Amino acid sequence: MFGAYGHTGRFVVAELAARGFLPVPSGRNAQALEELADAHGLEARVASVEDPASLEWALAGTAAVINCAGPFASTTGPVIEAALRAGIPYLDVAAELEANLDTFAHYRERARDAGAVIVPAMAFFGGLGDLLATAAMGDWTEADEAHIAYGLSSWHPTAGTRLSGAVSRERRGANRLRYSGGQWEHRTDGAPTLEWSFPDPMGPRSVIGEFTMADIVTVSQHLSIPDVTSYMTAEAVRDVAAPRTPAPTAADTSGRSDQTFLVDVVVRSGGAERRVTAGGRDIYAVTAPLVAEALERVLTGRTKAVGVASAGEIFDAQEFLRALAPHIALDLHPQKQTA
Repeated sequence: MFGAYGHTGRFVVAELAARGFLPVPSGRNAQALEELADAHGLEARVASVEDPASLEWALAGTAAVINCAGPFASTTGPVIEAALRAGIPYLDVAAELEANLDTFAHYRERARDAGAVIVPAMAFFGGLGDLLATAAMGDWTEADEAHIAYGLSSWHPTAGTRLSGAVSRERRGANRLRYSGGQWEHRTDGAPTLEWSFPDPMGPRSVIGEFTMADIVTVSQHLSIPDVTSYMTAEAVRDVAAPRTPAPTAADTSGRSDQTFLVDVVVRSGGAERRVTAGGRDIYAVTAPLVAEALERVLTGRTKAVGVASAGEIFDAQEFLRALAPHIALDLHPQKQTA
């Protein structure tokens, strides 16, 4: 577990331990590691991405590595390289578009040729939307468009979210990314404000359109859909953009905040529409069962691909989503005609 002492990393450590795994917390902050390790009775291994030998020592004797350390633009490459040298699977929870695009671009052929498993963005942003879009596709081999709408009650960002966002903006400059016509566009105009009709009880909400997140990267890598768009409730965008919005605070003994979410995915082909919706609580906390379930499936061979693979590509999407029932409420809406 690289970056185990971060906000999301702590949720992941607890989830892995609850499932019977023996996490090995790792990262560069020795004091934070020791505090976390002592709390769970674990062995901590200090390691840094600037020191390949320390990463090799951190991964020695482990079955896989989960990277929770942002900004992922700095950590994915070194940790993936260490995982390839160790011959173990790599998973991360990266929400940075550029970092995920780099992972697919730089490691797809190399990992496939080595028979290695690399699963990027196995988190709320990335893995969940990808699984929902894949489940919505069902037996369709292609579709015209996919829409992923995030309905967040609020968005109190962690320090890691703010740092990763700053790194992405620095790499992107004045551009924003949109996936349209089967390719990435760099846009300089402002993202549109629209209305999205979420299922009840949320209902119609103002959203920022083309709010491109990691799901667009993962979906476009394996589903034949030329136009993939995501949306975010306007209130959540204002929260995450405001410099004074506080970090999330625990509302129960598990450490979860009181934030709620609804992810509404619509896939259209011709005149037909398929829709899948998932709801739950705390986008950071729910990342833990997502990546832990993925790890279990990788280690037990319940996979459909090798190399760098999106969640919906490597796992049975509907089966995976049903396995998350204690954490996510799932609604597969009936197919309807849109024409």
